Amino acid sequence: MVTVAAVSLAIATPAVAAPDTTATPTVEEQRLDKAAPQEILRRSGFDDVAPDFARALAGTHSATEAERVITREGRALWKRAVDRVQGRGPAGGDLSRDDDRPLYWARLGMTRALGQWQPGFPLTDARRAALLTTLERTSRGQDSLDLPAGTHVKRIVVTGFDPFQLDADVRRSNPSGAAALALDGTTIRTDNGPARVETAVFPVRWADFADGTVERTLLPAFRSGPRRVDAFLTVSQGRVGRFDVERTNGAWRGGYPDNANVSRTETVPIPAGVPTPQPQPQWTTTTLPYEKIVAANTGPVPVYDHTEVTEIPAGGTTPVVRPDGPTPGSTARAGGGGDYLSNEIAYRATLLRDAVGLKAPGGHLHTPVLQFGPGNTDPATGQVTDPDFVHNREAITAQVRSVLTVVAATTR
Repeated sequence: MVTVAAVSLAIATPAVAAPDTTATPTVEEQRLDKAAPQEILRRSGFDDVAPDFARALAGTHSATEAERVITREGRALWKRAVDRVQGRGPAGGDLSRDDDRPLYWARLGMTRALGQWQPGFPLTDARRAALLTTLERTSRGQDSLDLPAGTHVKRIVVTGFDPFQLDADVRRSNPSGAAALALDGTTIRTDNGPARVETAVFPVRWADFADGTVERTLLPAFRSGPRRVDAFLTVSQGRVGRFDVERTNGAWRGGYPDNANVSRTETVPIPAGVPTPQPQPQWTTTTLPYEKIVAANTGPVPVYDHTEVTEIPAGGTTPVVRPDGPTPGSTARAGGGGDYLSNEIAYRATLLRDAVGLKAPGGHLHTPVLQFGPGNTDPATGQVTDPDFVHNREAITAQVRSVLTVVAATTR
């Protein structure tokens, strides 16, 4: 049975203002001052984003006006990042256009500026938090999935992620985010007709997922109507040297630290106010055409139908690895995509698919790990980019597009 709680995901605005609501920079924002992020911003021309945003905020005279400015500037950053990757407008520097990192670091400059902004009017903590949510959504493409109506074109949503594991190497890029920027607003041609692709990027933070960022983004596209998706693909970085179509997703968070250095070990929490099956299932399954994807010649890297999970069998207490998927009545401890946010976005998206009765191909694709060139592997002495790094990222994006073409060709 599917239940829908009558609770809004919106953040209310208290009437009483706090005297000082400025925020200490977050763990992610504190990494901004390192040499590599500053070089990435400078060599892409995105070093002007945060200063310009701070000036625009300083010129506002009410929270309502600030909301308008933040919405405008957040959407402008997303568009600028998409345009740069897709070759429109100036490159802004010598950093390769396919790079997803300027968007990530520029956004953090904006969120830090918003946190430290001291307006000349009352602003509560809750109102500032709501403004931050607006900035996150608009600068990630989450509020602008512009799917066309009609039967003449198929509609596909693709999601990617921010860079992560940055304390180990702050230079890291995420090929799923790069692919999302390269694919946003593009059209894929298939024998079954054209397919329009719209994309969004998600943070690598447990709290945002618990707060409903995935469901808030996808639900308008998943609900019945003339703009309902015909397919969806959540994408993240996975294993070295392979793509994986993840067959099964599990309802478990394994505790690995996120970009805020926060750990969560628990059952995946479902936010109030969204359609969801009751009771919450331990497993969800892909509806991607995995056999066709694996059989197709999508590119040089092998693609696997990945079926392994980790479960606690019914009546048991000890986790067991199952190479062929879960057994009846078992409790999830890792899906095919693991127990981190890759698995979680796949679980949430497919759970929402089932809750609203969406009959469409959908599920998760893990890309290969994006690697620097062999002479550029030491984070302490390495460069922020190199020819192998660029080639690897471009090749991953091209193969993601090829996989998506297979998916588009199977839509009805």
